[in-house]
Amino acid sequence: MNRAPADEPVAPASPAIRTVLGDIAPADLGICDAHDHLFLRSPQLPGQELDDAEAAAAELSAFRAAGGAAVIQWTPYGMGRRAAELPRLARESGVRIVAATGLHQAVHYSPELLARVGADLAGLFVSELTEGIGGTGPRAGMIKVAGGFHGLDRHARQTMAAAAEAQRATGAAIGVHLELGTGALDVLDLLCGTLAVPPDRVILGHLNRSPDLVVHRAAAGAGAYLAFDGPSRAHHATDWRLPEALAALADAGFADRILLGGDTTTAGARSVNGGPGMPYLLRRHRERLVRTLGADLVARFLTANPARAFAADWARAPHHSR
Repeated sequence: MNRAPADEPVAPASPAIRTVLGDIAPADLGICDAHDHLFLRSPQLPGQELDDAEAAAAELSAFRAAGGAAVIQWTPYGMGRRAAELPRLARESGVRIVAATGLHQAVHYSPELLARVGADLAGLFVSELTEGIGGTGPRAGMIKVAGGFHGLDRHARQTMAAAAEAQRATGAAIGVHLELGTGALDVLDLLCGTLAVPPDRVILGHLNRSPDLVVHRAAAGAGAYLAFDGPSRAHHATDWRLPEALAALADAGFADRILLGGDTTTAGARSVNGGPGMPYLLRRHRERLVRTLGADLVARFLTANPARAFAADWARAPHHSR
């Protein structure tokens, strides 16, 4: 049985995963949805906001009933994270929750907000990772940034530079939204080349949306984690190619680089509203992958890999002055 998180976990030796209820040992993470959203708000998704705390609780309950133990919420700064709700939801559901700091594409924000935070993005990220979201809320446990469609604009480069500085100061992993799964190698050139982020601190999201096996293998070979995180999207056209993509990576020796997630981004996609939602990852999706890849390999994607990917040596991180 998965152990429910405590209000004040005993801080384990480094490395640790930073949840909204405190740091835990990686071995305690359990079966993990490595990319999802409990709360999300954007002008790009009018009328589909994830803003209902009770619906979030019901979704977590359904995920828990399907065997889930942990959810990484990739909702970054300024997109309705509702961080103050997350500790209660974690306690009541028994699901460990990791929150994110960071910044999405510019299109998700007002120019006024971007101007306000732009002067010290790295300081903002570090503060949310080490002190707490909003100064008094739970601490974030990862950094989320975003690329564009086959490219990186000025905003993406600025945000990734800040994320790299915050990563050096804290050890946190950086999760990257790849627009329709594109631009993975450009992101790695910037983050791991120019900005010198260790590749194993980078998680590339949405690679299922661009089933380019050559790019997948190059990114895994560089040392990054690859998140295949789209099955909550009811009309996703590439889900059927996922077993082939994962088998190719595993056969090439990169099974330890693979993460799985649901990425529920709209109210209509929640299982409590009739969509696939979080439970789909562990019901239909896992079942399909097990038939192709075997239970042991899929279990590794859901447990051991995220336990490594999201762990950080927080206690050893150098001090960052904001």
